[in-house]
Amino acid sequence: MKKGYYFLFLALLLLSACKKTAVDSTSIKTFQNSINDLESSLPTIKQIKFNEALYILKKFGVEGNDDISELKALSKLLNGKKVPEIFAMADKIAQENNIDWTSTGPPSLGEMNIFGTESATEKDPNEINADALTITTTPIAVDSIVGAKALQIIPRLVDNSGKPISFDGAGLETILEVSSNGTRLLTSRNLMQNNNFKGFTLKFASLPTDKIFDDKIDIKISVKSSKKTYQMIKTGVSVNSKALSIPVTIDPDNAVSDSTNTNSTNPENPDIAKVAVENPKTTVTKFLNYISTQNLKGAYDASNNPNWGNFEQFSNPNSGFGSVKNLNVSNISTKTVTDNAASVNADYDVTDKSGNTVILNVTYGLKNTNGTWKITSYKINSSKKK
Repeated sequence: MKKGYYFLFLALLLLSACKKTAVDSTSIKTFQNSINDLESSLPTIKQIKFNEALYILKKFGVEGNDDISELKALSKLLNGKKVPEIFAMADKIAQENNIDWTSTGPPSLGEMNIFGTESATEKDPNEINADALTITTTPIAVDSIVGAKALQIIPRLVDNSGKPISFDGAGLETILEVSSNGTRLLTSRNLMQNNNFKGFTLKFASLPTDKIFDDKIDIKISVKSSKKTYQMIKTGVSVNSKALSIPVTIDPDNAVSDSTNTNSTNPENPDIAKVAVENPKTTVTKFLNYISTQNLKGAYDASNNPNWGNFEQFSNPNSGFGSVKNLNVSNISTKTVTDNAASVNADYDVTDKSGNTVILNVTYGLKNTNGTWKITSYKINSSKKK
């Protein structure tokens, strides 16, 4: 009898010794087996949180075109990792994506399984019965000078009467896509756990001003349940142009800051010139960014140089700025500035659509026209083929 107990104990000892204590990503099979071993070593509540952590890492920590590619990417990410490390990674990803989840909190996403082979439960928390999706947008973070600095975007799943439905404990992947005139500007993801979802906070400063058409954006939201993807598009949403980002491609290691005060006035004769609200260097920065992104209308509007001719000549794809494929700025600095005129030096390399690259040093001449700096002259000081 004692001999039988001995063999039973030895078998259990060998079985426990074979269990993985870290993720093994040699193959998808070893990955799944090691995940199962790690899960089985945890108390029941921790097992649920562990599966929630894996779900968050799969949906937000890796990229993939489908479920299989996401799973493969996740296995590579977690190879050699132990349970505490996996929880720490999930906490970091949740915080970065503003997901209301922590590894130390109570279970909140239902019974998740990244392999999709779990046995049927009484009710799938992600099986939501809704008729439609609505989107509400509200300007927030209002500044007394600039105005609204952000937009709160809240999606709601509703029934056929438009009333929000009630659900809890879900983990619905929710994707926000922001575009303007067909150009995608931003994509963000989160998890909708219930219909009190706080939504997305879209900061206007994260949107590039040169890619916003007519100060309007289009908002698309997708919410994925276990059986259906709900989608809604809200077009023509107004943005506050004063709070938008002005893209700058200056190399910070080579940038020269200006100490010149361009907003000075003559107190004895304040009518000499209308003070420009912008630094002349900013105008040149905008102009070069417009050329780089081929927003030629924006670049043309920032200038008033008779040598460049009309817009058709300015944007000509062979002899004008329409021939530019790429432009990288290394340095911009203000050379001289008065109330009425300024000169700005710029160093950059420009590549045309044939692939030829030239390194240029250029001086731009600017004039203050009704409070706005306009480029009125353009002198190439040096050019060198790269």
